Amino acid sequence: MTSRERVLTALDHKEPDRVPIDLSGHRSSGIAAMAYARLRDYLGLPKRTLRVYDPIQQLAIVDEDVLQIFKVDTVELGRAFALDDKYWAEWQLPDGTDCLMPVWALPRRSGEEWTFHATATDRVLGCMPQGVWYFEQNHFPYAESDEAPLQDAFDHCMWAVAASPPGPIVGGTDGEALLAEGARKFRASTDRAIIGLFGGNLLETGQMFYRNDNFLMLLAGEPERAHIFLDRLVEHHIRNLDRFLRAAGPHIDIILFGDDLGMQSGPQISPSTYREFFQPRQARMWRYVKEKAPNLKIMLHCCGGVRELLPGLIEAGLDMINPVQITCRGMGPAELKRDFGQRLSFWGGACDTRHMLSNGTPEQIRDHVRELVSIWRPGGGFIFQQVHNIMADVPPQNVVAMLNAAAEAG
Repeated sequence: MTSRERVLTALDHKEPDRVPIDLSGHRSSGIAAMAYARLRDYLGLPKRTLRVYDPIQQLAIVDEDVLQIFKVDTVELGRAFALDDKYWAEWQLPDGTDCLMPVWALPRRSGEEWTFHATATDRVLGCMPQGVWYFEQNHFPYAESDEAPLQDAFDHCMWAVAASPPGPIVGGTDGEALLAEGARKFRASTDRAIIGLFGGNLLETGQMFYRNDNFLMLLAGEPERAHIFLDRLVEHHIRNLDRFLRAAGPHIDIILFGDDLGMQSGPQISPSTYREFFQPRQARMWRYVKEKAPNLKIMLHCCGGVRELLPGLIEAGLDMINPVQITCRGMGPAELKRDFGQRLSFWGGACDTRHMLSNGTPEQIRDHVRELVSIWRPGGGFIFQQVHNIMADVPPQNVVAMLNAAAEAG
């Protein structure tokens, strides 16, 4: 099988020739740039300038030689863009490693910390203090008032401003044509399954705009106002979705939405709250995808313990979920596979990154991966991915043990 055939066969709930492997196919299956630099050295590969495509999480673009070593079957659409040097600027990772970062999302040094700024107003939107590995949002555009236009709120939200490629390359009046041409050429160049990152976040966007506590109180205490906001937000997403599907839909295999609905202890919201505020709006977006681009599979990035919400997500039209956070309440692999494996594909859940990948020995990791793959693989509906990104402190020998075990077990 080609990589694309392998992935699509698994997503059709059939067992392919081997388990498909994802590494950096989307922004929660990647590897921190500091860990990636050590991985390349450990593998004895030539030195290369690191490119950090996700500034907030500082995730590295994984080079072709590494993708081939580990038989990776996926790739993100963003790898088709920002290929020229003009799109990159020099930066330095927290451990002092030199790297490149997109010019349009370049943080600034401000005393003892790094900061992200709004393009139009120069307001500080997020920061990374000395000794910290990630940026944290510190401005919430609707925290005091939600009267500003929705686009103004996006322009003052760190997560929207710090865009990864293609970013503003496909903005402006020619953006749709540039996106379509880049996606078409990219598909012709690879037989890997291509993942198009869309977003369409609902709960998370409310939390990014209002602040987490404020938005949860809005849902509970002022439901009519919450519905008005979410209706505006869905209309915004549908307009962008229409453009994205026209341009990229024919050239990708999977469209990725996002919304972290869970916590370590279970869902952030009750099933009834999900059904009232979010299920019908997700169903509308996912139905739109199926109508406009029936070739696409729909994936949701959704962290945390969300077992109680899975029936509603499936009913809304979801095909697969990642990263399958197996250390959360209710997220036992055997039970999830038994109860939902006929209706939902699991993209992830194949190596615990909270404890095992950072702290285990290579032998423990190999055993851990083999056991999990033996649970997830039967009947298809499974793509190998560790639970979220490989963190900056993960030893390279552990990364190699995990990915080699995936290939062997599959």
